[in-house]
Amino acid sequence: MWLLAAWVLLSAVGAGSAQLIFNETDGVERTACNKTVILPCYVANLKEHNSSVMFVTWKKQGKRIFSFDGARHQFFRDPAFPSANLVSQENLSKGIASLMLNSAEADAGNYSCEVTESSREGVTRVELRNGSGSWFLLLESAVIIVLLFLVIIFCWAQLSVIALKCEVASQKKMGMIAAGFIFTVAAVVGTVLFVQDGYTPRNQAGLGLIIVPALISVPLQYLMFGVVFDSLPQTTYALIGLQILGYIIAVVGFALCVSACPPLHAPVVIAGLAIMAIAVLLSLAYECIMELQSYVRCEKYTVVHTPWP
Repeated sequence: MWLLAAWVLLSAVGAGSAQLIFNETDGVERTACNKTVILPCYVANLKEHNSSVMFVTWKKQGKRIFSFDGARHQFFRDPAFPSANLVSQENLSKGIASLMLNSAEADAGNYSCEVTESSREGVTRVELRNGSGSWFLLLESAVIIVLLFLVIIFCWAQLSVIALKCEVASQKKMGMIAAGFIFTVAAVVGTVLFVQDGYTPRNQAGLGLIIVPALISVPLQYLMFGVVFDSLPQTTYALIGLQILGYIIAVVGFALCVSACPPLHAPVVIAGLAIMAIAVLLSLAYECIMELQSYVRCEKYTVVHTPWP
């Protein structure tokens, strides 16, 4: 009787030793910034630590997409996954059988890693999930868009003040309105492209349409000051200089962000647009204050004197 019990115990131990054990993972999340995706597969109880006696197979939804035969040193790749490869063939003998794929090829779903070492084998499963697809953080994107449209709103407010208070030549007025219209359209188109999910040339072009056309606001501001003041005070030059400074900072931030994902220098873009918005707001306030104090006179504004009876 005891011989039978011993045989059962030894059989159970032998069966357990034939099973490879894996370090389990909770899954992998892919974001818009990932150029490659690594699906983890770590064997914890290798014995021989020799890749020549190992065989690795990766499957997606039960279909083989990649395999490596250590004995023959041969690879198999499904044509739909041409980039599939072991993260490190040298470390396979240490139990690292992780798979690396280009992000464009790695669809979300369930993947399985099957490893064989001589007569021992095992399998583990990895879930690939799609994470947040935004290039910028939601708060960063919102602040950039809000600051941009504050600049536009303040510019249009100045144009409204000039149109109501001053008799501006029709050609000059149409020129300023056209500049404001182009600036606004570029901002709207840029916002639509910028807020879409992903990190693509489309998103980069959207950020470019948000930042680059903002330069229009600088000469537009100069023209508006020229209409309001016969001779530009030093304050107006300071305000225009502040606006130019903000634009330069925003462009530098754009150049730093456009090639990075996630964008590490988003605060630079935000700081530049914030300075521009403050400069345009101060310009609007300055014009209104000067008008209220009766110091503002437009180039073609005519004061009619009513004679005493």
